[in-house]
Amino acid sequence: MSECFVYITLPGHVQAVTVGKFALELGRNGVPLGRFVYGRRYLQRDDAVEIDPVELRLSEREYQTIHHRGVFGALRDAGPDYWGRLVIDRHAGRPPADELGYLLESADDRAGALGFGLNVQPPAPRRNYNQTLQLAKLQQIAEALLDEGKQARGVTATQVAELIRAGTSMGGARPKEVVEDENALWLAKFNLKDDRWNMARVEHAMLRLAATCGLDAAHSKLVSVGGRDVLLVRRFDRDKAEQGYFRHRMVSGLSMLRADEGYQDRPRWSYLLLAEEVRRACLEAEKDVRELFRRMCFNAMISNNDDHPRNHAVLARSGHWSLSPAYDLTPNPQVSVERRDLALTVGDFGRAATVGNLLSQAPRFGLQREDAANIIEAMRMTVQSQWFATARASGVSDADCERIAGAFVYAGLVASQD
Repeated sequence: MSECFVYITLPGHVQAVTVGKFALELGRNGVPLGRFVYGRRYLQRDDAVEIDPVELRLSEREYQTIHHRGVFGALRDAGPDYWGRLVIDRHAGRPPADELGYLLESADDRAGALGFGLNVQPPAPRRNYNQTLQLAKLQQIAEALLDEGKQARGVTATQVAELIRAGTSMGGARPKEVVEDENALWLAKFNLKDDRWNMARVEHAMLRLAATCGLDAAHSKLVSVGGRDVLLVRRFDRDKAEQGYFRHRMVSGLSMLRADEGYQDRPRWSYLLLAEEVRRACLEAEKDVRELFRRMCFNAMISNNDDHPRNHAVLARSGHWSLSPAYDLTPNPQVSVERRDLALTVGDFGRAATVGNLLSQAPRFGLQREDAANIIEAMRMTVQSQWFATARASGVSDADCERIAGAFVYAGLVASQD
């Protein structure tokens, strides 16, 4: 059995406190079993808050799970994804013995307000972050590490350690690092050599287009590093404080749905079910589920079929939960003209991105059919009339606009679907 202490940064504080203990062991038939218990001292605090609104509510009981390799959803959200795991594996020379190892080995820049350690007392909050001026060096190391898996052998242990310090705990498969700029923390997302278009500029354009459509979208900007574009997305789970940064709790849609990433859990990948969980968890539930409906429609309009549950989240900036700003919005023109599906179930006709399907369960989002139809039509007109101008204003080249244009052609077809 392996175990660790779990830390949390409470609302309005920058120094973490110990919230409880997590243990991972092999249960029956060799299946990993996770256990979590809140600390008694923590439960006695007047300002104690729950880790998440689904699995780990404030309680004296011992929680257990065999899902997600024995890791509770909110803890998994605070751990590394593909990119972070690659860096950790390379640094250690082999993968950790279990999932708890990844939680302990990743840097404390993780999403949300949690931390992990072997000492009962949490470490002091991090005060020094990489600056945008250091991105060129980090990008070179990241690219070398990716190439190493294919052919090269040139990344040193010191360089990999720099990547770990720079950021291995943020989700996703693409290389990314956390940097500080303009008194805020940003997630730096690098273009890859084999990208079909300038992903940094295109994603920046989609976030701006989403805001034009009235969505609450993450703030982003572009910087040039060594003559190459890097997208900076402002971290909405961090706010600058006098002595550091406030850290806000964050739980992914995947954890809200109590789902995994395997195909056996795909029936739970659903906007309808996510709306129910948001309604149960969030203070301004009706506002948030209507916002979720608009995001579903926007993803349909831009053919974003990367709208999987990890690309949705709830956030707690105070003691209450709300839907997080939209993020990871990317068009995909490489899908069928006749039929386009999203990653999550939309309505009565499964994942189909059609007006009829978007409207079929509008009341589940607190909307009358007529109101939902008006939202869809207004968004369709905005996307159709503004996507190209927004892309060009974001620096997307004419050639790249031509490459992604197919993602928006379907936006016109959507309006005629039943």
